[in-house]
Amino acid sequence: MKFAIVLFALFAVAAARPNDAQIVRLDSDVQPEMWSSKLETTDGTSINQNGVLKNVGTEHEAIAVKGSFSFVADDGQTYTINYIADEYGYQPHGAHLPVAPVA
Repeated sequence: MKFAIVLFALFAVAAARPNDAQIVRLDSDVQPEMWSSKLETTDGTSINQNGVLKNVGTEHEAIAVKGSFSFVADDGQTYTINYIADEYGYQPHGAHLPVAPVA
């Protein structure tokens, strides 16, 4: 169920931009304990993600997702975010994202 929410949220990001982009690639592979998906559109948006069910059958069972998404912003620049989403939360990384100062 959780992986469906993550998958839906990422596709919603791509769909939320008001434009006439068409899907040029959409691949997915869903297995009982792992999944992957790729999406590319004509406007330069792309999403690539892999998920795995960790600690299967234990009380610490969790989904871990590793992926990236890119989009072309209004300034014409392509922005890419690489991320991990797991039991430690959502951890995005991107050259354009602010970084907290070192204490």
